[in-house]
Amino acid sequence: MPTRPRIDFAGYHHIMNRGVNKTNIFNSDTDKNSFMKILNKNAIIYKVVVHDYVLMDNHFHLLIETKEENLSSFMRILGANYTQYFNKKYGRVGHLYQDRFKSKFITTEEYLYNLIKYIEYNPIDAKISNEIGEYKYTLASLILNKKNIYQCCKQSQLLNEFDLKTLMEFLEIELTKEQIVTLNKKENLKKVLEDIIYTKTKEFKEHFLDIDTKPKRNKAIIKAYSDGYSQVQISKHLNLSTSLVSKVVKSGFLTPGV
Repeated sequence: MPTRPRIDFAGYHHIMNRGVNKTNIFNSDTDKNSFMKILNKNAIIYKVVVHDYVLMDNHFHLLIETKEENLSSFMRILGANYTQYFNKKYGRVGHLYQDRFKSKFITTEEYLYNLIKYIEYNPIDAKISNEIGEYKYTLASLILNKKNIYQCCKQSQLLNEFDLKTLMEFLEIELTKEQIVTLNKKENLKKVLEDIIYTKTKEFKEHFLDIDTKPKRNKAIIKAYSDGYSQVQISKHLNLSTSLVSKVVKSGFLTPGV
């Protein structure tokens, strides 16, 4: 069976992975805490925001936001670091995870907020918790119980868009069966990619809407480049030579006569 292509674009991603043959990847609180420390360390290095998470005994879910196109690299090092820790601790060798991680690129706010509920209800659905906030290994639990928040989670939607009261009210409204089906449905990769490309193209063009003078043009070039667009993309869009675009970028400020 061919491997589904990985969407590595910067943005929001739903990540899931489980143990090989559905065996445990966490045997203790110490294991879960060690995973979170490894996640936090690598998220900071790779500029990844963790918006929510749940660690179950044999699998985990992450809701993350990548600022760069580095999802695969980030998950590869996260998986390798934790596998090394787990294998050393338990004297085992070989793969820890059942397969490469599963990921879904998130394109709507509705999916994003429904996913937060799905993640937070995992322990309740598994009958290891009775209410939101009781199970220790979710972000909402840390927030609602006023525990220390990992650095990688400090830009989370849960922290920045809710206070304690509204977060609890939001999470108390359970997902419908239809919403759960939508969350578990395989994404239409062709449509997702088309939506991403359309959005990125639109955002790129918006950099150059008001460039009737050279200073404005140069400022727009520098801004587009700092936002991650290549000099080749910029030069083609503006019908300028790449050497001129490179000169503007290197200057870092508006150069008279350019």
